[in-house]
Amino acid sequence: MERKDLDYILVPAGLLVMVGYHLWLLYRIKTQPNSTVIGINCINRSFWVRAMMEDTSKNGVLAVQTLRNNIMASTLLASTAIMLSSLIAVLMSSVTKDRSASVFVYGNTSEKGYSIKYFSILVCFLVAFLFNVQSIRYYSHASILINAPFKKMSPHLKHHNLTTEYVANTVNRGSYFWSLGLRAFYFSFPLFLWIFGPIPMFLSCFVLVVMLYFLDVTFQFGWVVGVDDEEHSIITKDEEQGV
Repeated sequence: MERKDLDYILVPAGLLVMVGYHLWLLYRIKTQPNSTVIGINCINRSFWVRAMMEDTSKNGVLAVQTLRNNIMASTLLASTAIMLSSLIAVLMSSVTKDRSASVFVYGNTSEKGYSIKYFSILVCFLVAFLFNVQSIRYYSHASILINAPFKKMSPHLKHHNLTTEYVANTVNRGSYFWSLGLRAFYFSFPLFLWIFGPIPMFLSCFVLVVMLYFLDVTFQFGWVVGVDDEEHSIITKDEEQGV
């Protein structure tokens, strides 16, 4: 087997591990949200929005400041992504000028191979930038909606619940896009190591998946937070009676 053939085997295998893990994580978030950090945070954000909108005169400033902190975090990641994209573009233009370090790379060292590597990293950073921009968009909308006087607009309780759920979904979407932007940064790390050969890239994919597993999955189970107070009181009574 030639050195350049390793790129055709190890690189797709490493990417398959990363994609397979995130597909499994998505399935787990959909089916067992209480066992994942993303699912638990989503449920708790919905409760937080409901608590903030109970009394906007008291909690309005706190809610806007919290969302502003999230906007600043997304802005920082978006600025970092576009800056790194510009840096990678400069490296792509000078890839043919200096190739003295290619003797230390065990893999494909052709000019086309380096262009593909840099272009893959560039795509990751551009995707991270777009995801974080969408996160800023949703957080900006939520900062206005969370202070809307919905109790004065309609006396019906049904409309209040719909408004609270809509704002909670808006906040959760902003958080989802922020998480996707962060995942794009994670994907860029193995692609960056691909510059030094397919073997470091393949090993980094396995190490990154193991680290993400312990960051994404929680082993602390509690009562289901999606039930209302009446159902929770019934469950509590049944537990006391030993049912």
